[in-house]
Amino acid sequence: MLGGPQNQEGSGSGWVLDNQGHIVTNHHVIENADVITVTLSEDKDSYTATVIGSDPQNDIAVLKIQAADDLLKPVQLGESRTIRVGQKIFAIGNPFGLERTMTVGIISSLGRTLESKNNRLMKNIIQIDAALNQGNSGGPLLDSQGMVIGMNTAIATLTGQNTGVGFAIPANTIRRVIPQLIEFGMVRRATLGVDLFWRAEQGLGVARTEQNGPAFNAGIRGLRLERRIERIQGQLFETVQVDKSSSDRIVAIDGTTVKTTDDLQEILSNRKPGERVNLAILRQGKLINVPVTLGLER
Repeated sequence: MLGGPQNQEGSGSGWVLDNQGHIVTNHHVIENADVITVTLSEDKDSYTATVIGSDPQNDIAVLKIQAADDLLKPVQLGESRTIRVGQKIFAIGNPFGLERTMTVGIISSLGRTLESKNNRLMKNIIQIDAALNQGNSGGPLLDSQGMVIGMNTAIATLTGQNTGVGFAIPANTIRRVIPQLIEFGMVRRATLGVDLFWRAEQGLGVARTEQNGPAFNAGIRGLRLERRIERIQGQLFETVQVDKSSSDRIVAIDGTTVKTTDDLQEILSNRKPGERVNLAILRQGKLINVPVTLGLER
């Protein structure tokens, strides 16, 4: 880059959560930002915001500003489980820096998945056809009663412009994540303490457990490595063979079937560290039940 470092500036959207000055937006809107400023709809001044907490996995962030109560206009979170395809919706944001722009559309589909910043899948994403463009990220998605049923987060496009396929994080995910971001600055996720998995014909194979982690302490078994010394053309070589028969296969957690790591993560997302779960394990052809006390994901 010629001429030395250049200032870079980006814009996004957000919405007021409460009268304490908490602002909700997307994680990717504020990621790697040195300074974050917030402008309110009824005030020309801008406010420097502090990041209270951020969750890359669900693309949610909570900021805080110091502003007068009469300038803060909190919106109310609605219920995303009762929304239906074809329902009318309103998307509010700042596309291309055009403040407080509203676009109208319908819910096109439900239950979509999107890949998050940490390469995990965000589930139950809402698909909409209301126009979303650069700068809309973090803006509220409203129903006809003005309730927030989601947060606009992404579009599907080959050109970078609106194509009528937009996506929003559901309100129920936001409602579950926000209290933890405000209290802890992060989402305290439960974990089994398994480092690696492998895809088995039945269930999810355990490849390696964390030393002294929940699965390790519960006696969950991973792959066994067999090292052998072989002489080939007069030279000694060490070979490593993997014994999959020694590995436990997780087939269910608390009665819910597990086939993939996504299945596992979805179940654990509704559990808390310290909670006790019952694992149905396939061990050398026999189905056994193993209780495990979940740990805190680091």
